[in-house]
Amino acid sequence: METNILLESGTNELEILEFKIGENHYGINVAKVREILQYQPITPVPNAHPYIEGLFMPRDAIITVVDLARSLSLKSTTSPTDMLIITNFNSLNIAFHVHQVLGIHRVSWADVNKPDRTVNSTENSAATGILKYEGRLIIILDFEKIVSDISPETTLKMSEIEKMGERERNDAKILVAEDSPLLSKLLEDSLHKAGYTSITMCNNGQEAWDKMVQWSHEDDSIYNHVRLIITDIEMPMMDGHRLCKLVREHKEFDEIPIIIFSSLINAEMRRKGESLGVDAQITKPEIGKLVGVMDELIQKTYNE
Repeated sequence: METNILLESGTNELEILEFKIGENHYGINVAKVREILQYQPITPVPNAHPYIEGLFMPRDAIITVVDLARSLSLKSTTSPTDMLIITNFNSLNIAFHVHQVLGIHRVSWADVNKPDRTVNSTENSAATGILKYEGRLIIILDFEKIVSDISPETTLKMSEIEKMGERERNDAKILVAEDSPLLSKLLEDSLHKAGYTSITMCNNGQEAWDKMVQWSHEDDSIYNHVRLIITDIEMPMMDGHRLCKLVREHKEFDEIPIIIFSSLINAEMRRKGESLGVDAQITKPEIGKLVGVMDELIQKTYNE
């Protein structure tokens, strides 16, 4: 999908596609959107998950359609304004049935507020951010969470960690920036099972950067606090690309290995990450690959 908006690396900006379900306004990061199509007949799938509306086939590609209204416990309807938003993340192509597409807005992650705990619990949250735009609230949905409710292994392949069996304890200090409550818990649990016992979890890039600055003011070496950074890309307040840019521009931090672990690792995002000097970029849900790259980077950087 062409947006004609060029986003530079590390500027903390994003493009939000605004759409409606009923009278409610929602948003999705344009980086996840492949195409927007007029709603068309969907072929039902017997015994499918309740969120699955069925399948359709644009240009010979069979794509699963999720009824977004149903997944949000809202009224499911069909009208002439209905659209299909075809997305690509976690290496999956999935279409979401929405009631109206309103447009694209260029905003800063600093203007996206993280929902508080009353609406953002680990088990039930479907919101990853809240944006106030021209007097209305746009809820930025956690599409990974919606898909994981349908198929849990699309979030993190926990089976890959189980296959590793018992591993030696590793005390290397890891800083993780991940905004999804569900993924944050799964990621921390997975790293613990993989032997990494000293993990600092942050809800977004801003929290992670604040930690880095705080540690830099301590009397000891920064490496006593963090030896590797893992970051998602899209997060409220500060995204992962901005975090990487700040780390690499700070002389005291620029040798610390950085891994981007995100559902958004496509060709364009990979180029952005490379331009920011990250050491590795891994697509969710490849948690086993993440652990392997962590092992390699820590061994290569610190010989441990």
